[in-house]
Amino acid sequence: MTTASPHAHGVHFGRTDVQNVGMGVGIVAMVGGVLAFIPGITARYGELMFLGPNSHALLFGLFQVSILLNIVQLVIGGTGWAMSRSEMGARRFLLGAGALYIILSIYGLSVGVDSAANFLSLNMTDNWTLLVAGVLMIAAGWMFSRHLADDRK
Repeated sequence: MTTASPHAHGVHFGRTDVQNVGMGVGIVAMVGGVLAFIPGITARYGELMFLGPNSHALLFGLFQVSILLNIVQLVIGGTGWAMSRSEMGARRFLLGAGALYIILSIYGLSVGVDSAANFLSLNMTDNWTLLVAGVLMIAAGWMFSRHLADDRK
């Protein structure tokens, strides 16, 4: 009979929960950025433009994408993956990128889908998804790293 060896709560494979969440969010963002460049996964791929509301390509037939938005997702994902090597880095990534997603969502909702100011090509599905993701990222960054703030006092 074997038993699992004891380990510290919230530590998996040498990483804490906040690092795992940060790394997971980074990987999901990178995968989304890559998938948006693949015809078939992205509907109306021939209408993919560098920026602006005239890019009518749709990732999974739902999320309006542009080349610039895909690059932004790849950069955010890579940043999250790299910053999640440390607990504090993962926390800062989740809080910062979460705030950025909320700002992008508010911007997208305020300028409208067909506006020339919609330079990232965000549709309503993008805007609401970014808002929810941003709130969840901030919540995860705060919940899984509360002890870091307590340790600094």
